[in-house]
Amino acid sequence: RAAEWQLDQPAWSGRLRITAKGSTAFIKLEDKTSGELFAQAPVEQFPGIAVEGVTDSSRYFVIRIEDGNGRRAFIGVGFVDRGDAFDFNVALQDHFKWVRQQSELARQAQDLEQGPKLDLGFKEGQTIKLNIANMKKKEGGTGSTRPRPAGPGGLSLLPPPPGGKSGSGERLAPLSTPAQLPGTPITDSLLSWPQPTAAPAADVWGDFAKASG
Repeated sequence: RAAEWQLDQPAWSGRLRITAKGSTAFIKLEDKTSGELFAQAPVEQFPGIAVEGVTDSSRYFVIRIEDGNGRRAFIGVGFVDRGDAFDFNVALQDHFKWVRQQSELARQAQDLEQGPKLDLGFKEGQTIKLNIANMKKKEGGTGSTRPRPAGPGGLSLLPPPPGGKSGSGERLAPLSTPAQLPGTPITDSLLSWPQPTAAPAADVWGDFAKASG
């Protein structure tokens, strides 16, 4: 019980630090000005006998200090601020949580090394088959040709012959009868095309020299 201690006249006051080396944590009591070590308590397990909380306060603890020559003593330490006592607890808990995680990782690695090895290599003469969808094999090596644009009635139209348009303003006379494409029979759909009207005798372009606007 911390109430049984002489809290108004502590035997020593200074700063407390927690360090770690491997899996062992060290509670170090140091002079707050010079940093000289007053005592230290190695902690190999928490909670454990090296650090124990009192029954009547959350700010006071009993720690087991050692001098390195095998001599041990139990002393009581306390914090003026409750937040410092909380940080003291959390620092020890975090260290030993890390120790447990490292031990678990080492155990898993050892189990993997001792377990059977998974052989993913190909055996002699073994083959695999890959089925790749949405791929079409090119035929003939040159690929497919582009389809020609289809005209009215589903007929394929040929491009106009060269010279159909001249720079002198001449135009082609419209056909008075349906034209039959080479190798294409005349069908009903071809005969039903609207007939173009006959060209007027006068020049439809007019006189460019007298055009307004």
